[in-house]
Amino acid sequence: MTVHVAVAVIVNNDREVLIALRQAHQHQGGFWEFPGGKVEQSETVFDALKRETAEELDLKITKASSLLQVSHQYADKAVLLDVWMVTEFDGQAKGREGQPLRWCAIDALQVDDFPAANVAIIKALQEKFLHS
Repeated sequence: MTVHVAVAVIVNNDREVLIALRQAHQHQGGFWEFPGGKVEQSETVFDALKRETAEELDLKITKASSLLQVSHQYADKAVLLDVWMVTEFDGQAKGREGQPLRWCAIDALQVDDFPAANVAIIKALQEKFLHS
């Protein structure tokens, strides 16, 4: 079964992106990630994105658009990442589940610091911001 995940690529006015450190007990623990979470059966991807962002980061999304979808097969599970670019939000990001957060310059994102499924997101993000 594929896990459908809504992913928030949150970009601030300084062209930095918000990333969170996955906790050791989580799948792919110890890697940085773009925040998000599972899409529940009864919700749209955008509703899941708003819910997860509020729960995990205490942020309210006010403007977002679909960026890309990434399908990836890990040894132990398959994921479908529904990735959204968040360009406007209310609040100050805080790790409400104890996860460390940081704003990172888009050109400083290193694929080796992220789960393999995130490589396509980093490449799309760098292409969009660094080659425009």
